[in-house]
Amino acid sequence: MQWPKNNDVLGSTNRGNAIESGLCTLCRADCKGKCETWLSCLKGREMLYPRDFGTVTAGSGNTCHVGVSYNSLRIQGANYGACCGGEKAENGDSLFTDVSLETSFGAEEKTRCRVPFMTGALGSTFIAAKYWDSFAIGCALVGIPIVIGENVVGIDRKSELKNGRISSAPELERRIDTYLRYHDEYGAIIVQMNVEDTRNGVAEYIAEKYGNKVIIELKWGQGAKDIGGEIEVSSIEYASFLKQRGYLVDPDPERPEVQEGFRSGAIHSFARHSRLGYTNLNSFDQVRENFMHSVEYLRSLGFRRITLKTGAYGMEALAMAIKLASEAKLDLLTIDGAGGGTGMSPWNMMETWGVPSLLLHSKAYEYASMLAAQGKNVVDLSFAGGFAKCSNIFKSLALGAPYTKMVCMGRGMMIPGFLGSNIEGVLHPERRAKVNGNWDTLPPAIRELGNSPEEIFAGYHAVEDRIGKASMGEIPYGAIAMWTLVDKLSAGLQQLLAGARKFNVDKITRDDIASANRETERETGVPFITDIQDEVARRILKS
Repeated sequence: MQWPKNNDVLGSTNRGNAIESGLCTLCRADCKGKCETWLSCLKGREMLYPRDFGTVTAGSGNTCHVGVSYNSLRIQGANYGACCGGEKAENGDSLFTDVSLETSFGAEEKTRCRVPFMTGALGSTFIAAKYWDSFAIGCALVGIPIVIGENVVGIDRKSELKNGRISSAPELERRIDTYLRYHDEYGAIIVQMNVEDTRNGVAEYIAEKYGNKVIIELKWGQGAKDIGGEIEVSSIEYASFLKQRGYLVDPDPERPEVQEGFRSGAIHSFARHSRLGYTNLNSFDQVRENFMHSVEYLRSLGFRRITLKTGAYGMEALAMAIKLASEAKLDLLTIDGAGGGTGMSPWNMMETWGVPSLLLHSKAYEYASMLAAQGKNVVDLSFAGGFAKCSNIFKSLALGAPYTKMVCMGRGMMIPGFLGSNIEGVLHPERRAKVNGNWDTLPPAIRELGNSPEEIFAGYHAVEDRIGKASMGEIPYGAIAMWTLVDKLSAGLQQLLAGARKFNVDKITRDDIASANRETERETGVPFITDIQDEVARRILKS
């Protein structure tokens, strides 16, 4: 299926090949625009509506639904009634802004969030480190969780190990402290651990230094690939450091022929790979024993909140994740469908491996319902894998209801960091290197909006109201862009919920979506659009 690169109604254009989320296949930090998400970081709620009001009319061409994807689900509306609308609903005074998006997740200790969004894992990829201040401060201000991904400690050349355990982790501390500086009672900082992080004693280090201020996350995989994480480095000295840390580095920087190839210019870079998890286990019982032991150990360290991230594996692994996370009373299980989004996954693997998001999430609902029917606890779920639009956020929450509490977004949540930093680097050249700005001048799409942050970002004054005018100089423009994007996504989600007459996000159900073709109905269990309410309609006509 080919997705259109241009949307004349919104005035958006994709630089590269567009995908279902509306993002380009390859999203660049130095992009000069202007996809829908890129523009939303600047214009905010304005991007919910057709441009050039007063001189245009607009009509949707989105009537042909082919194949099975989130695009093949339709959102249902209601023409009467209200769920949890309160006094305003009773008086007929309801507005879409009355919809509450506040949610929470957790088994025993609830983590509250202002909106049901969270970031994907931002780990050892260098782009996460470069723009971390924008990501972390933006997420803290809007009140959503952010995830520090795997290997952050292992690749930090300033970190120190003693007796095989981390004794100093400056980059990890920087990331945690940046978020906590602006964190209130909403959102959370989550630190993910893979095999190397476990061996290096990252959990013990965090427990001693931060205690329950941090949620710890175990990792089984992600939607982009079914091997360990990887990064690319261009320094042979750094490559040797990573090998000494215990990573696989390909090609091997300590082999003489590789060193000669690097000196001659034939070899330009090195790929660092993580170990594969659970390769010494051969049955569900062994996985269960190992997993439960890991959870018990983390609890013994003092962690009261523990989550799990799993990837686009097959049905057995999905059932394992839901079953074990529920039995262990974990606080959240993030299920990431193929192809995911990352900066350094083998491209052929991203294109061809794993279960696509809609199919994986549909089975997750089915398996969660099986546990619930047995009277058993079901872990709170977060769906991930290609989300950037408020419409698909609504659909995923409805598809997994009542178990899905959050929607996890990776690349979509990174774009405001890139864009804000690029703008800040132009308006304040002295900060360009610090914020990793990529531009020398503002592109035309931004000059149309203005030449100051107050003019460029629709969310600027809302952030100012949140933290005070005196503190605005401390906030990176990427965080302001994050606020602006989340505000747009939130307003769009409120409108869709109001159209379904649901005034609390946790009241969303699978009845609020419909399948647009029979194949989607078969694969998701969501009824075909004209079959829904057909019996009620016929009773009305016969009455």
